[in-house]
Amino acid sequence: MSIENTVKRLYDEAIVVDALNVSNWESPAVFKSLHAGGVTAINATSAIWENYREGMDNIAAWLRRFKAYRDILTQVKTVQDIHRAKADHRVGIILGWQNASPIENDLDRLALFYELGVRIIQITYNERNLIGNGCYDRRDEGLSNFGVDAIREMNRLGILIDLSHVGDRTTLDAAEVSEKPVACTHANARAFFDHVRNKTDEALKLITEKGGMIGANAFPSFFPNTFDTTLQEYVDAIGDLVERVGIDHVGIGTDYTQDQPAAFFDWLFAQQGTRYQERPLGYPDPLIHPKGMETPDKFVNIAGELLGRGYSEADVAKILGGNWLRIFGEVWG
Repeated sequence: MSIENTVKRLYDEAIVVDALNVSNWESPAVFKSLHAGGVTAINATSAIWENYREGMDNIAAWLRRFKAYRDILTQVKTVQDIHRAKADHRVGIILGWQNASPIENDLDRLALFYELGVRIIQITYNERNLIGNGCYDRRDEGLSNFGVDAIREMNRLGILIDLSHVGDRTTLDAAEVSEKPVACTHANARAFFDHVRNKTDEALKLITEKGGMIGANAFPSFFPNTFDTTLQEYVDAIGDLVERVGIDHVGIGTDYTQDQPAAFFDWLFAQQGTRYQERPLGYPDPLIHPKGMETPDKFVNIAGELLGRGYSEADVAKILGGNWLRIFGEVWG
């Protein structure tokens, strides 16, 4: 059997999970690309800087989308929902946050948002909030008392704790406090490329020794060649993580931003989402992901590159989504 046929068969059979996608959800092309790419499920960012009301509005918008795109989308609340999405040839949408800001100062709202389907929460986004510190803060003082209680409540409910944009000390605190596995849904090793958004070996070790996961990030600015990064360099990042933490703890978290306008990135990097600040690296408009995997319809190329490098079919299936299924099952129950 040719390598092309082997890749197609493996990919068609595999559960394919992208643990972070923050694309423009008002663009029909985004959902068409995900469906054409055979992506089984994504962690779809539905909050970054939003407050409680805005977070609720975003979920209401998703409920409308589930109706409008019911032929190709389905909401995911359980591992069984992911298997059902695969069988039905639809894209499973896991509602996830990149900031706990929608709960404001009320931990009881975690249960409310859980009931509405939120299953992944990154505890901070870049900067300090009531839970702890982000990776761009002047100082990282770790989890607050409120943050410790938030971790425990997310454990109780069955919400996966995401530490991708979280400060170094706060990352370690959260991994230590959590009684369930935690994840960095979209981050690489800092030793692979020295960027504050990438994770220290100490953090990677602690997270994965406790059963956690790392989703290799494909966002161009976290690579040496920035917006000239290629699929091959992305798979280098995957391989680097596999060497550091083992094949059972690595997945994919592309950080796709398909069809997002320049204004989105201004808002994304504004202090607390309100105060514009200059960025050291200028972004092209539109922003393009690594060559060879620019959009989700080319997701299969990741499988081809992994197989071409000698990874076994079983290990490729783990990276594509099998490892994420494992941690979802352990955390969601």
